Amino acid sequence: MGVLISGRGSNMMALIAAARHPAYPADIVCVVSNRPEAEGLKLAAAAGIATKVIDHEAYASRAAFEAALNQYLQSQRLDFIACAGFMRVMSPALIKAWRDRMINIHPSLLPAYRGLHTHERALADGAKQHGCTVHIVRPELDSGPIIAQAKVPVLPGDTAESLAARVLVEEHRLYPQALALLASGRIRIEGDQVKTSS
Repeated sequence: MGVLISGRGSNMMALIAAARHPAYPADIVCVVSNRPEAEGLKLAAAAGIATKVIDHEAYASRAAFEAALNQYLQSQRLDFIACAGFMRVMSPALIKAWRDRMINIHPSLLPAYRGLHTHERALADGAKQHGCTVHIVRPELDSGPIIAQAKVPVLPGDTAESLAARVLVEEHRLYPQALALLASGRIRIEGDQVKTSS
């Protein structure tokens, strides 16, 4: 599998740590970032994983950037792609090329709070629970079949930062578990439904 990042790569590191265990059903063979300065690139390289920068600003159009990205990903002969803080909205064409093989982690209990600033929005709404979701990527932003979710309570006095920190702990636990379910064949995707394999 490959991992796409744009920043610090904390979820990427959780996946790398999980994949070090011999029984884990996926190997991470490459980490790709659209930002040359992404801190996660250094962390991945230090972990012995091949890294690649495909800078979206170096291309004249989104289509040209995605063509270069897809060409590299296809060259790696990947079974799955994990988006881990990859801050680019992808076109339907790219998502179709990896249909049912590209997953993402989002810091909310989808379908609530798609998009950005999820923690601030949950607090503003007076939500009692918040959390994170691992899902199959579909063309509509932060949609697609849900593989797994983890909940955290919203506590009195929470700030966006304190809530985000508590959610992040769950992200680091949930993402490797959800990827393992998919990579091991214990779940399968049928249309827009996640089914448990017998």
